Amino acid sequence: MMTFLVIVHLLISILLIGAVLLQSGKGSSMANVFGGGGMETVFGAETPAIMNRITTVLAILFMINCILLTTVSFKYSGPSVIQRELQKQTTPSEQPVKPISPTTPTRDVPPAQEN
Repeated sequence: MMTFLVIVHLLISILLIGAVLLQSGKGSSMANVFGGGGMETVFGAETPAIMNRITTVLAILFMINCILLTTVSFKYSGPSVIQRELQKQTTPSEQPVKPISPTTPTRDVPPAQEN
């Protein structure tokens, strides 16, 4: 499910970029750069209205897909990297700790010499 949503998100993103670049802006646009204004007659006389609607629909789909990706990512994700690192630091080490014996420490002291 997550992979499908990511692929759809990339497809919508590419289409949205294309729709925005093909719209006629103030003065000049990407459509005029690639063909001298021939793009304005592709969809007929209503090109600005159609491109505005396409851009609006793609933008709405983009936002809905963003919300879906966020919701699904919380469902599939485990603990974050920071949480895992904190768990590693707070868990006691697996090496057993040797208890300190209550006896007095022994020192290597040479025996006292008799005079």
